[in-house]
Amino acid sequence: MLSRARRRIPASLPRYTPPRPHAVLRRCLANDSKPPTPVPGGPGPAPYLNDSFAVHAMFTIDFFKRFIKYSAVGCVVLAFTTATAFEGAHLYVENVGLAPEKDEETKKWEWDLEAERWTGSPKGGTDSGLGFAGKHAVRSAWMVLNWGTGSNNSVAASKAFSGREGQGATLVPIQASLEYAQEFLRIALEIAEQANSKGKLHPMTLTALLARRADVVERMGTRNALDEARSEYERVWTNLGGKGVQAARIALKLGDLNRRLGDTEDALLWWARSMQLVQGRDNATLLTAPPSVPESLPSSPLAQRTLVSVMVSMSAFYATTGQLRQAQAVEESSLNLLRSLPSPQAFDAASPPQALHHLYVLHRSSILSIHLAEVLYALRTKSATSIEWLSRAAESSERVALSLTGLPPIHPDAPSSKIPHPPSSETPLVPAYADSQSMQGPAKALLRDSRRTAAEAWNLIGVLTEGSGSADAHTKALECYERALGWAGVGRDRAGGIGEPGEGTLESDWKVFWSNYVRARDAVRERGQK
Repeated sequence: MLSRARRRIPASLPRYTPPRPHAVLRRCLANDSKPPTPVPGGPGPAPYLNDSFAVHAMFTIDFFKRFIKYSAVGCVVLAFTTATAFEGAHLYVENVGLAPEKDEETKKWEWDLEAERWTGSPKGGTDSGLGFAGKHAVRSAWMVLNWGTGSNNSVAASKAFSGREGQGATLVPIQASLEYAQEFLRIALEIAEQANSKGKLHPMTLTALLARRADVVERMGTRNALDEARSEYERVWTNLGGKGVQAARIALKLGDLNRRLGDTEDALLWWARSMQLVQGRDNATLLTAPPSVPESLPSSPLAQRTLVSVMVSMSAFYATTGQLRQAQAVEESSLNLLRSLPSPQAFDAASPPQALHHLYVLHRSSILSIHLAEVLYALRTKSATSIEWLSRAAESSERVALSLTGLPPIHPDAPSSKIPHPPSSETPLVPAYADSQSMQGPAKALLRDSRRTAAEAWNLIGVLTEGSGSADAHTKALECYERALGWAGVGRDRAGGIGEPGEGTLESDWKVFWSNYVRARDAVRERGQK
């Protein structure tokens, strides 16, 4: 049967050949690349959708990766820049701000001994025994005192006299730079005391830091501040052993502090100690009697300046406590003693340190002259005598201020005036003093004090002249008041045409000067209308 079926197949049929695999693959790919034919009336094929969610997620992840990377780099750069600037400022203070005095002429007149001391080492800088934290605390205190604290001018309360938790804080507005400086110095002192107990510090470092903090706290001016400063200065006095000119300066400060605190007997005792030390006498032979003006000046320039300051303090003490005869004796003896000090004929010809020394003595003599004028007036002496002493004081103070600023005695805008207009109260120091490491501070303080003394002297001259009853009394008094306002205030172009107190002038003093000027001006106008 099988053989019959095979015989029935025609021989002419083609033989079946299976397709090759590559050809089949090509046909499949060709068919897949074509879109399907839509069915008539149907919804059509679904369109091709890209994976957008994955793309957005990868973009977000990549963004935050780059953000974190750049932020980390920025933080590193910012931290490095800040650290570099911070340490650069400390290096500047270490090598420039606290550099030792190198000028031999300045050392000859002992201005380097009067400069602020931040360490005991004569090489300058900070004591290496303080360590990293202590050295940075000392430099930070120097920075806030000399560079300020930025926009914060004052703080609401001081913690200088309270515990670490703030109990007992003094609720009185305090200058911010003073508050921060005393806090930095307190930290430095804690470190210094620990290092000193281990013998790592220079012998005078702790004493220098105590004196610096006492000076800063004293400038706060409150009752608690004065008590704290007195305590610190007493520790300095103990460390100095009560010997030498530096101990005499501390005794002067203690006398002034006790006077401000109302302890008059202690004040006289400290002034007597200071006078003995500047004369080279031992503190062990101190007498309890009130101090008296010596017959001669010491040879040391620093001792001379200290003695003059003691005499001014004693004069003010006797005059303000009603002991007028004692005040007159101290003032006349002091002025006679200062006349024995030879001074250069022209301050321009002297060296800056020498000139500054004699300007200092000249200014203190002008203060004594004002005190004497007031005492003589209180003792019912003729007003002409007081006016004569006040005129000397005004002339001396103006000479000091003009010499420190390098200005001529006659203002170029009023060359023919008998009482020429004073220079601007903002006129800076001459470069010889402004650029000096040791003389800048004393010269700046002397310029401020001399302007205030000149203003006070002219104001008192105006008061005595106005009360003389002469025909032109108000006119002369008005000129004196104008002169006082010129030394005490800023120029009218700086103050909107009215004038205002300048740097270093107390608001209370300015109000007195201004009220006297207005009264004399109105009197002159009324007389002119008649």
